[in-house]
Amino acid sequence: MRERITSAIEGFADSGRGDVRRLQGTRERIYRLRVGQWRIFFSLEARLMVLVLRALPRSGAY
Repeated sequence: MRERITSAIEGFADSGRGDVRRLQGTRERIYRLRVGQWRIFFSLEARLMVLVLRALPRSGAY
């Protein structure tokens, strides 16, 4: 699963594509990337870096 998550993050960083949504109800711009049953929460730093905040299974993500 680690390889799949890493690949999805790198794919988003390279192309901007993926199942990504901006989280609502937060002051910061935090995004969610869906990878199977996992949710990767991240922010974009200066449009050059994806800063991963958490990686959780869907059941514990929200």
